[in-house]
Amino acid sequence: MDLKEKIRAIPDFPQKGVIFRDITTLLKDADSLREAVDRLQQELEGLEFDLILGPESRGFIFGMPLAYHLKKGFVPVRKKGKLPAEVIRQEYALEYGTATIEMHRDAVQAGQKVVIVDDLLATGGTAKALVEMVERAGGTVVALDFLIELDGLKGRQVLAGYDVHSVLHY
Repeated sequence: MDLKEKIRAIPDFPQKGVIFRDITTLLKDADSLREAVDRLQQELEGLEFDLILGPESRGFIFGMPLAYHLKKGFVPVRKKGKLPAEVIRQEYALEYGTATIEMHRDAVQAGQKVVIVDDLLATGGTAKALVEMVERAGGTVVALDFLIELDGLKGRQVLAGYDVHSVLHY
């Protein structure tokens, strides 16, 4: 199955010159969704790890079924102010400004091995912030698993030294 056929390209969103890769068209097709999750899972074969961590919101979409199928715990990373207990906070750069993400301080324990799952690797800023949070908590990132990688934005270079997997490349 060609998953790229199920992903809608929207030109000039969110700004002129950008081609937005809209996965909602893939998500609404049951066979494509299943195939996407299966391919993400195949990327993790042979890896030993304890937890899957996914950022709000599309990391939740793909991370949860993987955690369920692989019988692993799932750690949600949320936007600032959305988690009720004590958090680890990480600020990171966006094209125009900064953003902050958080996870519960007790979500990752020292020595735990973590896989980060998200829909998209672009510039690598969000992914690098996730890695830094896991490491500050004492965990080890054993892999990062993405559905889509935008090769021209060189996010993989920001994650040099980490095991990065991507199902689709644009």
